[in-house]
Amino acid sequence: MNAPDSEGTRGLKAFQVPPEDAGARLDQWLAAALGGEMSRSRVQGLIRAAAVTIDGKAAGDAGRRLAAGATVAVSVPEPEPAAPQGEAISLDILFEDDQLLVINKPAGLVVHPGAGNPSGTLVNALIHHCGDSLSGIGGVRRPGIVHRLDKDTSGVMVVAKTDRAHQALSAAFADHGRTIYLERAYQALVWGAPHRAGGTVDAPLGRASTDRTRRAVVSLSHPDARRAVTHFSVLDRYGGEQATASLLECRLETGRTHQIRVHMAHIGHPLVGDAEYGQGFRTKANKLPDPLRDLVSAFPRQALHAGLLGFGHPLTGREMQFEAPLPADMAELVAGFRRLGDDNRR
Repeated sequence: MNAPDSEGTRGLKAFQVPPEDAGARLDQWLAAALGGEMSRSRVQGLIRAAAVTIDGKAAGDAGRRLAAGATVAVSVPEPEPAAPQGEAISLDILFEDDQLLVINKPAGLVVHPGAGNPSGTLVNALIHHCGDSLSGIGGVRRPGIVHRLDKDTSGVMVVAKTDRAHQALSAAFADHGRTIYLERAYQALVWGAPHRAGGTVDAPLGRASTDRTRRAVVSLSHPDARRAVTHFSVLDRYGGEQATASLLECRLETGRTHQIRVHMAHIGHPLVGDAEYGQGFRTKANKLPDPLRDLVSAFPRQALHAGLLGFGHPLTGREMQFEAPLPADMAELVAGFRRLGDDNRR
């Protein structure tokens, strides 16, 4: 499609259909004419709201075919205020421009408001920080969350500030890095150590039959089975030949809920501190020497950190990569296990 001519005042844009686009479907054509500023579903919503006209009359039907020379106008309303309220919560910002924001999320910070967490979340913090720089995701002035980290997982996250950035980043994450640049690497401290220096866990995930909030490795015939692939490599081993624990790098080929936690437990190496998927390893802490035993027993979360995130900028396509070092609590835990290895060599 050739870029149509456009004109209009704030909130109103008008386009003329060129001859080569005669017969095009309205919603598809208008979404392209707007240059990716809105998703097709957002355009369809504006059509239903009578905010789109053809030659001065309400378009009425998103699937309407366009005639050459027709003038298509769209009145874009101001973004509605976000339902969650902004809150002055400190953020560790790694990068920010008018399209997106990259943060180093601390452990303990919930991403979205929800049952049990109506406030004090990352979304509340972003609404306060970004203010009017949020141009509206789906017509609402809110940050676009394109991927999530569990409450107790720390590390790098990217958030969209515009509809265009949200669409592009969502496409990249949905593509899982197959054709669009996307790179994600996590550090995981696990019990024991894999026999090999690296490997791949290719095991579908679905809801656990005993608890719908948990995930489990399931057969492909399971009603909600979704393919899940995690690549891992051993960065360090602690505790001698029969490793007590090891530090792994996990790279995601897919991004399912609790994927690394479930996959590592599935191969017999659950994350240290993971009360949900590593319950059978709780007693291992009792066999550790002081002060490591107390350090592990007091560690309040799964030892998982999103250390690296790479993606293409949604506007320029420039490949960007961000890293965040291990947070203090996990670094202290790793150092404790490393000392255990040193003690065994004495």
